[in-house]
Amino acid sequence: AAVDIQPACLGLYCGRTVLSVNGSVETYGDGGVCPRGQRTDDHKICRECMGSPDRYDWLYLGFMAMLPLVLHWFFIEWYSGKKSSSAVLQHLTALLECGVAAVVTLLLSDPVGSLHLRSCRVKKLSDWYTMLYNPSPDYITTVHCTHEAVYPLYTIVFIYYAFCLVLMMLLRPLLVKKIACGLGRSDRFKSIYAALYFFPILTVLQAVGGGLLYYAFPYIILVLSLVTLAVYLSASEVEFFKDLLVRKKRLVVLFSHWLLHAYGIISISKLDKLEQDLPLLALVPAPAIFYLMTAKYTEPSRILSEGGNGH
Repeated sequence: AAVDIQPACLGLYCGRTVLSVNGSVETYGDGGVCPRGQRTDDHKICRECMGSPDRYDWLYLGFMAMLPLVLHWFFIEWYSGKKSSSAVLQHLTALLECGVAAVVTLLLSDPVGSLHLRSCRVKKLSDWYTMLYNPSPDYITTVHCTHEAVYPLYTIVFIYYAFCLVLMMLLRPLLVKKIACGLGRSDRFKSIYAALYFFPILTVLQAVGGGLLYYAFPYIILVLSLVTLAVYLSASEVEFFKDLLVRKKRLVVLFSHWLLHAYGIISISKLDKLEQDLPLLALVPAPAIFYLMTAKYTEPSRILSEGGNGH
């Protein structure tokens, strides 16, 4: 392209759009906000995003897609308890809702009709918060250059949550009304009411902390999977391996936590070097094994009795 002799745009994310291209000569507009699907290059020119998400980007999107599904399962289990045998069908319905929402979101994203995505590469944390970098040349007038520099990682999550909510409102009430006969009228829809609360919370979380979650989600998964597994095992009074085999539900919960733990390890390592990273997956059962081997030594009643005997 011809050498650009116009003054550079002010601000970190302001750029000039390409108005026309005549051979190797490009004509640019004034500095301002880049159109959707574009971001500024090193010369402050708005360029169309032609890349595709890397492995870490897909892992991040997978984490954001799992959040509503895990919360659906938690509240379904919480409100179903032992009163109803319909929990399994509700779990499967929640999985269907989130799965269909994910596929539809990918199909409607650019390029339309494909499960692939066209995206811009995330370079730094500020790429997620371009609204904080609008310049004020005269300290009075603000030049608004807010655009999605991490296209489409920011907005695609909102679209996915919207489809999840719509599909839940279409499918779940009919299912619950038909099969949740073991619950009272006020209890059978509580898992749906809970979703009407946590979806806005997830939306605000993505809007405010999307960039922070992008860099921190592997560690969040590891910490939460460890803490929730320890809480579940202690609340279920699991002290020996045979206690896990008594009820299939405990094994399902255990394997679910192991999958989350493995997801966190894969997200941190990115599997860049398979010969070094794959052996780390052998550590997935370690926390559960350590808990089961040491649970008998930390039984509160035993500690209290030994303390009493000591006195």
